[in-house]
Amino acid sequence: MTIKYYDANADSFCESTFHLDLGEIRKRFLAHVPAGGRILDAGCGSARDALAFKQASYTVTAFDACLPMLQIASKNLGQPVLHMRFEDVSFQEEFDGIWACASLLHVAKDSLPQVLTQLKAALKPGGALYVSFKYGDKERIKSDGRYFVDLNESAFHALLAQCPGLTIEEEWVTRDNRPERASEKWLNAILIKKRS
Repeated sequence: MTIKYYDANADSFCESTFHLDLGEIRKRFLAHVPAGGRILDAGCGSARDALAFKQASYTVTAFDACLPMLQIASKNLGQPVLHMRFEDVSFQEEFDGIWACASLLHVAKDSLPQVLTQLKAALKPGGALYVSFKYGDKERIKSDGRYFVDLNESAFHALLAQCPGLTIEEEWVTRDNRPERASEKWLNAILIKKRS
């Protein structure tokens, strides 16, 4: 089970990902978020990105489902991190931006439309949602027990067709930042919540 993996490996996972340079992707996302706006880091992991947003004078709320991970994240971020799952998100039009970096890929595929709908509800009209998935078109369970949903452009568009009110602002493919995984690709997208 995915959460058990992160419960058992929170320290090593945070150490291996905290210093990855996602500055260029954050910059693309922040181009759609007003200066000083409110950002939700959804599935924040080590709080690497939440901290970068906070240091750039955004108001940050972060959550993670893994208790050992959020304890590390709270320390890194210098503020409490919420213990919750994507399915628990119930905010209503509170955020200018939501950052879901390499986190939604652990949500069961048949639950993704509902989770995206909940994230959309948490955004203010015109708000931006960043998402990333490992590139592919299948569900899989790795040997370590982690569940993944891989999406390519066509699979991602089929998912979004079930979530009216979110439009693709940008969509692009990147290589994994970790040298040992340079052959792996990621699908990135910035979605905008339609204004009423």
